[in-house]
Amino acid sequence: MPNPMDEFLSLGLNPQLQRACTAVGYTKPTPIQDKAIPLLLQGHDVLGIAQTGTGKTAAYALPILMRCKYAQGKNPRALILAPTRELVMQIHSVMIGLAQFTDLRILALYGGLGPKPQIQALEDGVDILVSTPGRFLELYRKDVIVVKELKFLILDEADKMMDMGFMPQIRQILEKIPYKKRMNGLFSATFPEKVENLSHEFLEFPHKIEITPQATPASQVTQSVYEAPNLLTKLHALAYFMQNPDFHRVMVFCRSKDAANDVEKWLLKSLPKDQVRVIHSNKGQNTRINAMAQFREGNVRVLVTTDVAARGIDIPKVSHVINFDVPLIYEDYVHRIGRTGRAEEIGESITFITLAESYHWAKIEEIIQQKIEIEQLPEGIKIEETPFLEQQDMLRAVDDQRKREDPDFKGAFHDKKWVIKAKAAGKKVPQKKAVTKAGPKGGAVQGPKPIVRNNRPGKNAKFRPGAASNKKKR
Repeated sequence: MPNPMDEFLSLGLNPQLQRACTAVGYTKPTPIQDKAIPLLLQGHDVLGIAQTGTGKTAAYALPILMRCKYAQGKNPRALILAPTRELVMQIHSVMIGLAQFTDLRILALYGGLGPKPQIQALEDGVDILVSTPGRFLELYRKDVIVVKELKFLILDEADKMMDMGFMPQIRQILEKIPYKKRMNGLFSATFPEKVENLSHEFLEFPHKIEITPQATPASQVTQSVYEAPNLLTKLHALAYFMQNPDFHRVMVFCRSKDAANDVEKWLLKSLPKDQVRVIHSNKGQNTRINAMAQFREGNVRVLVTTDVAARGIDIPKVSHVINFDVPLIYEDYVHRIGRTGRAEEIGESITFITLAESYHWAKIEEIIQQKIEIEQLPEGIKIEETPFLEQQDMLRAVDDQRKREDPDFKGAFHDKKWVIKAKAAGKKVPQKKAVTKAGPKGGAVQGPKPIVRNNRPGKNAKFRPGAASNKKKR
């Protein structure tokens, strides 16, 4: 086995960081680390595109720790921005491990809890900040963060920041921190146009490192796709796969918080209560932290989540990722399945798709540049009949998708709301036909004469045009 100290020595790291790499279990630099670390140590701006689970965090953490060297002053000298608090905590944990043989002070800033402990830590002095954009701006406006000594800026998972609407906050931060003699880095698993535009705004003559084509899934992840006609069949399929003991550490991704809660309730019908956890934005901070910790330690078998946890969370030995819903932000598929097969381990992903999700799956195949055969569900899974209203919703979605591709498409779905409700209730929908009757001499029968109101004085006088009012004028 190669000596980690020799491997990382060639990158120009000091002995303290080499010892830390050995202590945390790094055996050799990954491709992104091998290319990014020397450039960042030389002070170049770097644009790094690499799959999840390839060691992007250490690729920028080690150069920052190397350049900061030791604790100095009270104001931060490096800032790392990440989109979610879970990712901030993950980056902070990695940096603490790599800085264990130094006296550098590293602080994580994120929302979900009161700012007082974080303010106190900032006043005591800090060298490196790992923060979400929102909490950084909040504390900056309180005059707690002094930015004049910042020399390093890293944006991690930049594409997710764009998707989550952090662009205004990022621009505000870029306006407030000094730009002269500042080293910058932008790291992401995908490189859409909006991220490219952002890179032009704050990177100066960057070195672009693209380990694999953008949005390419890890090669060690086996991908399977199953056609499921409806929601209830998906739930049956999920319960079927969970009967397999090989599914020992599973992440189930859902598109919405309500869907995640429903999946958790369904799984609890067949699994012990202490084996299933659910996390999403409505869950409290402590609940989310505890659920992630239990899942990481192997005390929880299934973690049901939305895409909030799909970015950057490094949980080892995840055996399977199940996409209960197809993500509508197509790049998120890469990040979802990137939770398994990390650190060159073998993983497997399973995706359920309905008729309405076939369109989105085709778009995902274009992005990942792979064609994956859609399989039938295994025998033994109960195939439920699709309820009428759910079927109508899927047909409407298909119509909308076709209109998006072809503006001239008129749409094949014309049923009125009362017709849909009647069919759903099992009632017979009457067919309206135009019927004409012939008169006695072959002419058309005239319709009934319009009602003419009585214009004579009396009780109906008030309906007569120009009728005098009974009220006296004052």
